Amino acid sequence: QKMPPSLPATINIREPRWDQSTFQGRAKHFFMVTDPRNLLLSGATLEEARRVVEDYRAGTIHPGLTEDQLWRAKYIYDSAFHPDTGEKMILVGRMSAQVPMNMTITGCMLTFYRTTPAVLFWQWVNQSFNAIVNYTNRSGDAPITPSQLGTAYVSATTGAVVTALGLKSLTKHLPAIIGRYVPFAAVAAANCINIPLMRQRELQLGIPVTDENGNRLGESTAAAQKAIFQVVVSRIGMAAPAMAIPPVIMNMLEKRAFLKRYPYLNAPLQVGLVGLCLVFATPLCCALFPQKSSMPVSSLEPEVQDQIRKKDPWLETVYFNKGL
Repeated sequence: QKMPPSLPATINIREPRWDQSTFQGRAKHFFMVTDPRNLLLSGATLEEARRVVEDYRAGTIHPGLTEDQLWRAKYIYDSAFHPDTGEKMILVGRMSAQVPMNMTITGCMLTFYRTTPAVLFWQWVNQSFNAIVNYTNRSGDAPITPSQLGTAYVSATTGAVVTALGLKSLTKHLPAIIGRYVPFAAVAAANCINIPLMRQRELQLGIPVTDENGNRLGESTAAAQKAIFQVVVSRIGMAAPAMAIPPVIMNMLEKRAFLKRYPYLNAPLQVGLVGLCLVFATPLCCALFPQKSSMPVSSLEPEVQDQIRKKDPWLETVYFNKGL
């Protein structure tokens, strides 16, 4: 029996499989990264993927390993391990948990929006989940202290809850359909508060910037600002279809006899509709900006520019992980 030809050692698995300069390539990449089935993989499967990827990067190729198996291992590895620290990420904080978690939380936010205790509870649940996701998918490898984490979490959650309750009181005398959009407005506002707060250390100390080959050149707060802005836009975009389309459909269905006869189907229907939107919105909105983002050296802070010019006077562009 013939052995399959050995894999070349030149496949660049530090980068995604598809061209990240195109939206289509980024979308294919994020459909793999956000695949909820990755959550079902055992610890042994994750460790095996890590071993395959780290060995290949070190120049050791496992006998019989095919290119498809190598890429599969890379995507399993990427779904569970942080790109900057290499640590295994908290299960609910991984991008593969986005669809099932957001589907449940958003569905409940859209279903139980009429009473103040329900608004309070679901906004708190949502912001607690967001805080875990924002911390898990932060950029860079600088540690964050428990007190910083606690302050950021309390500030972000309070901001979201106050926004939701404020908007809810404003819509009391408006048509019912407007009231259904309060959760989305609160989520959009909360993302603008939660993400910068949970990643405030990056805004204070900067995130690592590298050249095209991944050589670290320094830390930049300007890069952190761009990274966080891109993530905020992506997250609001991710929530928009799931929180904008189901309310219209549910508003129509609630006027029909069917839901009046079976009111217990309201929540499952809402969760199902949200899930359908999120399956597509999550990877497509993650793909709005490249994961390995870039900016001109001339846009960095003067002291970082000087630091880079000493190392490489001709370098024009730096790269950084924007986080998710």
